[in-house]
Amino acid sequence: MAEQYDNTNRGALFDNDKGDNPKRPDMTGSLNIEGTDYRLSVWKREAKSGRTFLSISAEVAQKQNGAAGPAQQPQQQSLNDEIPF
Repeated sequence: MAEQYDNTNRGALFDNDKGDNPKRPDMTGSLNIEGTDYRLSVWKREAKSGRTFLSISAEVAQKQNGAAGPAQQPQQQSLNDEIPF
């Protein structure tokens, strides 16, 4: 029986095809931190000093079936149709 690989606290980045949109990230990937999966977006930037750096954005990844995780589900507000007068 094959041993299952533990991805906890690991991630990977891949070059991204920017196509005709220069605002798309240069790299995208995923990262798992203590059991929570994150989607990463990375842009290569140049500081005013001329040094290059990576600008990174991370957000909680959605589940495979497309359903949002608990942190991303819109909160439902109860509607009270009673008029107080």
